[in-house]
Amino acid sequence: MDTAIIRPIEKKDNPHIAWVIRSVLEDFGVPKVGTAYADTALDCMFETYQKERSEYFVVEENGTIIGGGGIAQLDNYDGNVCELQKMYYLPVARGRGIGTTMIKRCLVKAREFGFEKCYLETMPYMEAAQKLYARNGFEYIDGPMGDTGHYSCPVHMLLTL
Repeated sequence: MDTAIIRPIEKKDNPHIAWVIRSVLEDFGVPKVGTAYADTALDCMFETYQKERSEYFVVEENGTIIGGGGIAQLDNYDGNVCELQKMYYLPVARGRGIGTTMIKRCLVKAREFGFEKCYLETMPYMEAAQKLYARNGFEYIDGPMGDTGHYSCPVHMLLTL
């Protein structure tokens, strides 16, 4: 990971992580509706992750936010399942092991919070991300769990913690 550090999000990080996430989604040509791009939480990530059993981490390098990821209870789902959420990295952060470190950090938190499974949604053409998730134990499932509002994300994966 060289000089990058992963730390819990702070209020001052809000505009920076929102820009990172939108920038990555635009680079990948992700639809702006039915994906994280449209989430109202993007502009208030610190506040969003202050709820119980949730945590969001940012990746900072030389004073600049270059990525992030977090976990929280899966929306509109009855079971004890969390969701790996809003894990996006600028190109400068990719291929350096940061994603693996972030997933491990999030899964440690998920276990500390007592979740039984971790769910995620992504896009079919985000192949490097899917390989990263699979390397970390996530398996493909046939359809969505809960209702995240991300109806434009047709790839669903699940990990038993």
